[in-house]
Amino acid sequence: MATIKFITVGTLKEKYLSDAVAEYEKRLSGFCKVESINLKEAKLPQGPSQSEIKKALEEEGKVILSHMSERAYKIALCVEGKQFSSEELAEKLERAFSLSSEICFVIGSSHGLCDAVKSAADLRLSVSKLTFPHQLMRVILSESVYRCMNIIKGTKYHK
Repeated sequence: MATIKFITVGTLKEKYLSDAVAEYEKRLSGFCKVESINLKEAKLPQGPSQSEIKKALEEEGKVILSHMSERAYKIALCVEGKQFSSEELAEKLERAFSLSSEICFVIGSSHGLCDAVKSAADLRLSVSKLTFPHQLMRVILSESVYRCMNIIKGTKYHK
C-alpha cells in the first residue's frame, strides 16, 4: 500500500487545528497509509540573528533528513517552490507514486527549511504566494493532499 508521510517541525497547539489535521489524515487513510512525524523546533533566543536562525535550521534539517526515506519521493514546502492547481498537483503525486510507494511532505519551522533539506527534495512546492501561519499550513496541506487523492481516484470530492 502506498504511504504519505508528513514531517513537520513545530507542534499544533490549538485543538481545532489538530482536530482538522486528524480528520484529513483519517480521510486520507482510506487511500493510503498515513504517517505523521512532528519534530521540535530548535530553541532560538528572542530576536535571533540570521546566523542563529541558520544554525537552528541546520539542526532541524539534520533531524528532518534522518526521517526521510531514501526511496521516498520528497516534497519540501517552501516559498520559492512551484505552485500547482489541485489537478496539476494530483498529476505530480500520481507520477510520484509510479516512482515510489512513499511520498514524503516536509513543512519546516516558522523560519523555513535549510538548504540541505531543500536540496534533498524531488519537488519544492509553494501552496500560495500568501503567507500562512505555520500551524494552519498543516491543515491546508493535509486537505490539499486529500483532495489530490480524490482527484486521482476519480471521486466526487473535488468539484
